[in-house]
Amino acid sequence: MIIAISGAGGFIGRQLVSFFNTKGIEVRRIPRIDAGTHTSDLAKFLSGVDVVINLAGAPIIGRWNSTYKKILFDSRITSTRKIVEAISLMQPKPELLISASAVGIYAPDKMQTESNFSIADDYLSEICNAWELEAKNVLPNTRLAIIRLGIVLGKEGGALTRMLPIFKLGLGGKIASGKQGFSWIHTEDLKNAILFIIANKQISGEFNFTAPEVTDNSKFTKVLAKILKRPAFFSVPAFALKLLFGEGAIAVAGGQFAVPEHLLKEGFKFTFPELEQALLDIVA
Repeated sequence: MIIAISGAGGFIGRQLVSFFNTKGIEVRRIPRIDAGTHTSDLAKFLSGVDVVINLAGAPIIGRWNSTYKKILFDSRITSTRKIVEAISLMQPKPELLISASAVGIYAPDKMQTESNFSIADDYLSEICNAWELEAKNVLPNTRLAIIRLGIVLGKEGGALTRMLPIFKLGLGGKIASGKQGFSWIHTEDLKNAILFIIANKQISGEFNFTAPEVTDNSKFTKVLAKILKRPAFFSVPAFALKLLFGEGAIAVAGGQFAVPEHLLKEGFKFTFPELEQALLDIVA
């Protein structure tokens, strides 16, 4: 089997490359895709590939001025469009396209599943919608799985590694009210869920890549502080995040309650379904 990955240099991409290598699976790292990328060249690069995993996109956390909002949008939509166009030129075509999205597509006010959900009215949701629509153009000739990522927790990067030094100093705390959803997934479950989708060729569609346990920012803070045996009395007020990130504060202070209904229905078993268990594994 040959798997091609865009965004292979990112936190999730690096995890997947290492994971597939241990399974004896050949991985091709797709070079950076931009408006100048020729789809015919990309199609040649992808020749013989069985699965394409599309993870490319500029970091969400940052100050969202008009320039950076365009970078956020274009880095996801352009790369997805070019990949889909390249696949359309290929014979034979890859069996499967796995394309990233985010739980940020969902409104924050209720429990969200793939079959029963409401869409948020903000720029992050707008990006996710456009991202997914581009990926769907690969249908019907290639199987498609859209993975709506929650916060990915792991040992070698991502959000948690940025939080740990602060919490270890006893300076951690909830963000804003702390009541916002905190949908997360351990890297081990993320990698295994992707392999599960690849192996089970009858499944497709949208998948929430989140753990079954539903929690919020306040509980996450308390559990992490408990494991580290540190206080977590501080909090970051919403207005401070707004001053720092502007409209982009939603990526830090927002949150969703997303449940992995589709994965569970298909029979996927989580290794780390509960937050405390997951954080113990990572921090240890």
